[in-house]
Amino acid sequence: MTNHIALFEPLMPANTGNIARTCAGTDTALHLIEPLGFSTDDAHLKRAGLDYWDKVNITYHENLQAFMAAIPSGDELFLVSKFAKQTYVDPDYSKTDHDYWFLFGKETTGLPEPFMRQHPDEAIRIPQDDSHIRALNLSNSAAIVIYEVVRQQGFNHLEQSHWYKNDKLK
Repeated sequence: MTNHIALFEPLMPANTGNIARTCAGTDTALHLIEPLGFSTDDAHLKRAGLDYWDKVNITYHENLQAFMAAIPSGDELFLVSKFAKQTYVDPDYSKTDHDYWFLFGKETTGLPEPFMRQHPDEAIRIPQDDSHIRALNLSNSAAIVIYEVVRQQGFNHLEQSHWYKNDKLK
């Protein structure tokens, strides 16, 4: 079983770099759906991912249709949107017989509305107070969701810190 985070047409290299760091730390595959709003050679992206960018399993997709075609039958896709009815903690992510895919929209416009209307049952949201902000930061949202997923999966094979293993925390 593998978890996947996909970014639809990301615009900000710092967000993508931060999400790549989260992917490296959780053994999550990263999918970037083109067009990107930056070059992956961009200095900002390299600075955000300098010491781990090569440790992330990254796949580039030509467009949303190519990304959708890459998801194997039987895997579960979730669209992360503030307009979803169910929250990100509602689904059961503990099944080990398939992969989980989480698609996040563009920082400025989210996922295309016609696409969202085609997949309402796959949409999940992170509760927030809309009277104060338009949306949570994309990299924070990805971290919130993927850590709920790995929590439900018993933190998979993620190791505890060396400090903890040496019984210094009791």
